[in-house]
Order: sequence, then C-alpha cells, then structure tokens
Amino acid sequence: MPEYIIRNIESSVTNDLKEKMVFVAGPRQCGKTTLAKHICRKAGFDPKIRYLNWDALADRELIMREQFPTGQGILILDEIHKYSHWRQTVKGLYDKRSHDLSILVTGSARLDYYRRGGDSLQGRYHFYRLLPLSYAELGNPGITGMNDLLAYGGFPEPFLKQSEKETRRWSREYRTRIVREDLMDLERVQDVSIIEHMAFRLPDLVGSPLSINALREDLKVSHPTVSRWINIFENLYMIFRIYPFGAPKIRAVKKEAKHYHQDWTVVTDPGARFENLVACHLLKWVYFLQDSEGRDMELRYFRDIDRREVDFIIMDKNKPVHFIECKRSAARQPALPLKYLKARFPSVKATQISLADGPDVMTKEDIRICPAHIFLSELL
Repeated sequence: MPEYIIRNIESSVTNDLKEKMVFVAGPRQCGKTTLAKHICRKAGFDPKIRYLNWDALADRELIMREQFPTGQGILILDEIHKYSHWRQTVKGLYDKRSHDLSILVTGSARLDYYRRGGDSLQGRYHFYRLLPLSYAELGNPGITGMNDLLAYGGFPEPFLKQSEKETRRWSREYRTRIVREDLMDLERVQDVSIIEHMAFRLPDLVGSPLSINALREDLKVSHPTVSRWINIFENLYMIFRIYPFGAPKIRAVKKEAKHYHQDWTVVTDPGARFENLVACHLLKWVYFLQDSEGRDMELRYFRDIDRREVDFIIMDKNKPVHFIECKRSAARQPALPLKYLKARFPSVKATQISLADGPDVMTKEDIRICPAHIFLSELL
C-alpha cells in the first residue's frame, strides 16, 4: 500500500482552487486533512505554515484574530465551521485576498448545512464531499482487496492496520467521538446517552426501511426528536438515507427511507454489510458527479406494495438510468424483482452484482451479472 492514496476528488479540487475557494466536507477521519496537506505540498507550500486547525488552541487564536499567513499560496482552514463567526471570517478573507490566496476549507460536518445564515458565501466557493476509501482508489486490488475492504471498512486508519480487533475498537471509539464531541460542538442536545444508544442501535436496521415510529418507541422519545437526531447524524456524515423510487408504471412504496453507515463495519449481518458497502460506493460516485460536474444525480431504491425490492436505483434528472441489485453469492439468473423492474423500463441499465467471484455476463433479459469487484472498479 503506498504512503499516500490518491483520492477521487483530488484533481478536481486542485483545478477549482485556481478559481474560487473550495470546501471539502465528509466524515471525520476519512482523509480530508491528509488530502488538503498533500495538495498544499504538491503546489510547493509548507502545510506547517499554511494549515490552521480550529481544534488546535494556537491556531484557534490566530483564526479569531484573523492573523493569516502572508504572501501567495494555499491556506487550509480545518474544522473552522465550529467557530460561530466562521462565515464572516472566511467571506472577509476571500474578498480581501482572493488574488493571492487559494483557500481550502475542510470539515467533518456538512459545510453546506452549517453555512446557512449570516452573510452568504454563495458564488465564492465550490463544494466537494470526500467519503471513505473506495475499491477503485485502492487500485482495484482484486477479490482479496474487496474482502479486506468489507472486513476493515473504508476509513484509512483501520483499513491500513488490517486487524479485526483494531477495527472493532476504532469503530466503537469513532461513534462515541461523533456523539460526545462533534455533535456537542454543533448542536444543543440534552440527553447524550439516548442519542448514543440510538447510534449503536441503528446498524441493526440497515437494509430495511427505517421506521421512525419504531425507533421512537424503542428510545421512549417523541417522533420529532428522533427525526431531528437522524438529521444530525446525516449532517455529521455518520449515516445517509436513500428514498424510494416511484413511477406510474409500478406500485411503489413512497414513504420510508433506508439508511446506511459510512463505517459499514458496524453492520454485523454479512448481507446487509455488503449492501452497505455498495451503497457507500454508489453514493460516492453520485456525489462526485454532483460536485464536479453539477449533474442532477440521485441514489434511490425500489420497493413496491407486493414486497418486490431492488437495492439501488441511480437517477439522472429524476429519471432512472441504472438498476442495481446486490447478492452475496454468485447466481446465474437475475433476481425476480430486478427482472420485473427491467421489463417495465427496458431502456434502463440493470446489473446484479455478487460478493463472490464469477463470470461477467449479460442475460437474455439484457441484465448484467458480475462480481462486485469488477463493477466497483468502474466507479471512482
């Protein structure tokens, strides 16, 4: 494994820094700081001078006093969204020094969400999301690498250690830090212990429509409270939700979302964990096309009132362009729900992927059946 893994957004971020500020958000510990410092060094500047982290006391004082490095170059502002006046500070800095500074802002929360209010930064930045490591970023390491990614997750630290014990320890500590540090930095929450309980409960619900009512009864809190906590977890990139696809041709369920975790190692069921891994890869691809090209892409799923379900649907301009079904074992025939959906949308691509190795073939229904590591190598 190389010392530095080239990330899917690196070249796009580098190019956009020549025109505007760039905001890079994503889960904590997914590699944002490493990426930012690499871009800084590659441009010929010293990150020791050009990198300021709000969580470091000395850097915090410099930010609050607005004492930034002189001269041309890249300036990295990490976790600055935790500062109540960060929007005004960044806006003023850009308006005064955009001619000589390339400003890169990184954070472990949704910067587009926490940007709201105050002076607008609209038109002054490009926004990117960096998610955990993907199969393609690892250099397409074959079926063995695919199994390693499934076992150790996509976060660099546990993946590089390649230890199931260390992965479990890292994952538990990671969830606790999100709730007791990141969440408390950004939100007013009274009963942290209940939120922490929900964080450890959610992985058991991956792969099925998420019932807010069931969670409310389990946690003994109100429906609006559970909904707010779910939104907070999304804003902190701990989880994400995908919503059902509905069309006049099918009797689709149109309400409950499914949810997945950026750290898929928290999901103990093998089939659900594999589905979660694929969901993260597809979301990463959709986000990249949104952020780098302005495409109107979306990730959804299909489930109808007859309980037919297809795991994922890629949408482009509100129209389906790809149906994707996940299976742990290789199969010679596509799943019946996938065949059903393909028959109703003949022009839409359809793929069934399996964790197990096997041939890459097209069926008579024009459905591709292939191993996951081959399919994921074609993404970013």
